[in-house]
Amino acid sequence: MLELTPDQITLLAVALLAFSSVVLCVSLLVRVRRQERRHQALINVLRNEIKAMTNGSIGMGNRLLAIERKLDITVEKQQELENRDPSVLAYNQAAKLMEMGADVDDLVRSCGIGRPEAELMALLHRELRVDEQLPRH
Repeated sequence: MLELTPDQITLLAVALLAFSSVVLCVSLLVRVRRQERRHQALINVLRNEIKAMTNGSIGMGNRLLAIERKLDITVEKQQELENRDPSVLAYNQAAKLMEMGADVDDLVRSCGIGRPEAELMALLHRELRVDEQLPRH
């Protein structure tokens, strides 16, 4: 049988230890690279989801801005239409004066509406005020 000297045994142990260390390092390197690929795939998935959510938010924001512009145009057109009809303007002004405590003569003088309409508005205003003062159940 082959007899080994103590130096040869030590050298063999060191070589075996070095070989097992290399195998362990290669195994760990393979495992780390596999984990790195998984993490990169997850990062790409998350990046795509964030991009999709951002695009959706931008699209929704653009739609809201378009709706807001349309609403502003509609409000302007409605105000123009109300201002074109002098009778609507006179009745709106009369209603505001009535809320401030004006009487029938004030309405006739200030708003240019007839006495029967002013009296009807005063009656309606009194009825509304009585209804508001009634307790609700």
